[in-house]
Amino acid sequence: MSDNTHSEEADSPAVAKNKTVDAIVAVLLLIVGAVVIFEARRLGAEWTSDGPGSGYFPFYIGVILCISALGILYQSTVGKNPDHDTFVDRVQLKRVASVFVPALVYVLAIMFLGIYVASAIYIALFMVLLGEYSPVRSVLLGVAVNAFFFVLFEVWFKVPLFKGSFEPLSFLGY
Repeated sequence: MSDNTHSEEADSPAVAKNKTVDAIVAVLLLIVGAVVIFEARRLGAEWTSDGPGSGYFPFYIGVILCISALGILYQSTVGKNPDHDTFVDRVQLKRVASVFVPALVYVLAIMFLGIYVASAIYIALFMVLLGEYSPVRSVLLGVAVNAFFFVLFEVWFKVPLFKGSFEPLSFLGY
């Protein structure tokens, strides 16, 4: 990394503190634990005449999740030594978003274009925008990789993967 990048990170304001993220994760874990408990009770969390019900062990896993979440929530909000360090600053968040947002668009594109076409576009755009490769090289590699996977799955293994609602590869007969 260059010195400019280090000074950029040092000057970047915090977007989130560790204690805030800890509290959010604790609340999410508490919700997950409560859902597990609720569903385990619905399935039958008691001991039956022939052994534990189908929700018996999930119920206790949910209880452990809830207890752990409450401990984390307590520690992050009213505990003696809350962690006030920076979890993520603006520069770091921008880097994460530069990968996360295209990945999210890719997942949505799979619904319409299918896995092969969306993957070829994703690889090519990622190479051009983040890897700074030439557009021609990127497109060729994106198409070559997905052509290989198409032959591998569709022809050799006879495992059809999702082609998308637009079915852009229908001209191939698959």
